[in-house]
Amino acid sequence: MTTPAPSRAVVDGVDVDAVAAAVRGCRSVDDLDAGLLGSAATYLPGRRIQGISVGEERVAIQVRGRWGASVHEMSTEIRAALAPLVAGRKIDVTISDIADPPGLSPGDFNPGGA
Repeated sequence: MTTPAPSRAVVDGVDVDAVAAAVRGCRSVDDLDAGLLGSAATYLPGRRIQGISVGEERVAIQVRGRWGASVHEMSTEIRAALAPLVAGRKIDVTISDIADPPGLSPGDFNPGGA
């Protein structure tokens, strides 16, 4: 008995799984991020890929960046990684969050300064 191959997540000619892997492979990116109320997501049969939205003219990417990476570094790296995957569409990048600094434990942050 053979196991069926997993279905490819192609939306309007864009392989969303390949886009997700490319974004997650960027050194300055911690992960894809759905943002407030899941504003950026691709809905597929039985699953959702957060942080990616494919349109006719553009692909919107929303990420949580790594601590210390600049906005310019993140957006440049993401656009370069995705250019061959998005069939000539514009790439909109939103940095919706920044990961905690390395070594920071929950409760270490004290915004009051006491």
